[in-house]
Amino acid sequence: MKSTYNRLLLLALFLTFDLIMFGAFVRITDAGLGCPDWPGCYGQATPLGAMDSIRAEAAERPDGPVTVFKAWVEMLHRYIAAGLGLIVIALAVAATRARRRDPGAQRQPGVPLAWFTLAWIIVQGAFGALTVTLKLQPAIVTAHLLGGMTLFGLLVAQWCRTEGPVVTQDASRLRRLAWLALAVLFVQIALGGWVSTNYATLACQSFPTCQGQWWPPMDFARGFELWRPLGISADGRALPFQALTAIHVVHRLWAGLAFLVIGWLAVRAFRTEALRQTGWLLGALLVLQALTGLTNVFLDWPLVAAVAHTGGAAGLLAAVLVVAFASAAPSSAHPAHARPGRTPQSDTPPTRQTASTVRA
Repeated sequence: MKSTYNRLLLLALFLTFDLIMFGAFVRITDAGLGCPDWPGCYGQATPLGAMDSIRAEAAERPDGPVTVFKAWVEMLHRYIAAGLGLIVIALAVAATRARRRDPGAQRQPGVPLAWFTLAWIIVQGAFGALTVTLKLQPAIVTAHLLGGMTLFGLLVAQWCRTEGPVVTQDASRLRRLAWLALAVLFVQIALGGWVSTNYATLACQSFPTCQGQWWPPMDFARGFELWRPLGISADGRALPFQALTAIHVVHRLWAGLAFLVIGWLAVRAFRTEALRQTGWLLGALLVLQALTGLTNVFLDWPLVAAVAHTGGAAGLLAAVLVVAFASAAPSSAHPAHARPGRTPQSDTPPTRQTASTVRA
C-alpha cells in the first residue's frame, strides 16, 4: 500500500508542478477569461459545445479575452486541476490505509497532512472559480498562485516524510536559515505574482537601473492597493504607470535579498553531506531563476522565459522545503547510518545482564 501511496504522490507532484507552469501560461496568453463562466464554458462541459457563443464573442471583440484558442487553454487548465483533485483524494485514502496496515513502520505517510492537503485543494478550487467570476482581480489571482504553491509545498512535505533526506546533526544546524529562506521566498513569490497579475513585468526594461534611473517615479500607494479591479485603482481611475513601476521595483529589490539568503542556504546545504545534492540543485535553480528574470526584462517578457520563471519559483520552493524538513527534526530521529525500515544497531556490546536475558 505504501508503494501505491508513493506512486500517487509522485503523480500529484508532477501534475501540481505542471499546473503551476500552465497557470502562468494561462495568465501570459491572457486566456484566464477564455471561458467567462465556471465550471463550464458558456454552460457547456467543453468548448466544443460552446463554439457558437465563443465565435460570436470573438467576432464582436477580436482583441477580447474570448477566442477558441483561449477557451481551450482555460478549460484544459480546469481539466488538469480536476484530475489532480481526484488523485489527492486517492492519496489521502492510500495514506490512511498504509498507516492502518503497518502502524509501526518507519517513515509512514502523514495521514493528517494528506487530508489537510485534500482540504486545501478544495479551497484552491474555490479561488479558481473566483478568479473567473471576479474577472481576474489581481488580489484573487495572486492568492490563487500562492494557493497553488502552498499545495505543491504540502505535497513536497508528504514526500519528505517518506522519501526525504536522512537527518543528521550537521543538517539540524541549518534549521533557522532554512525557515528564514522559506519565509523570504514565499514573500518573493507573492510579489512575483503581484507583478504578473498586474502585468508590470515591462515597467522596467533595463537592469540594474529602471527606466534609466536608480529610483524612477513610483506610486506605491496605488501600486499596492490590494482590493481593486485589474488595471484600475480603488478610486475608479486607470492605474498609472508609476504604480506598475513601484510593483516591479519592489519585486526586484526583494529578489536581491532572496538571492543572498537562499544562496547562502545553498552553500551551507552543499557543505552538509546528507544535503549535498539538494544544495547543488538549490544553487542551480537560483541561478536559473535569476537568468529567466533578466530574460523577461531584456527580451520583452518572452513566453518560454516567463513560464520557466514561475516553474523555477516552484522548484526553489521544493528545494528549500527539503532542507527545512531535513533540518527540523532532531538528529536522533533518523541518524546518518539509518535507512527506512532498518533499526540502527548500538555500537556498545550488550551487558552481562542483557546477554543472560537473551539466553533465557
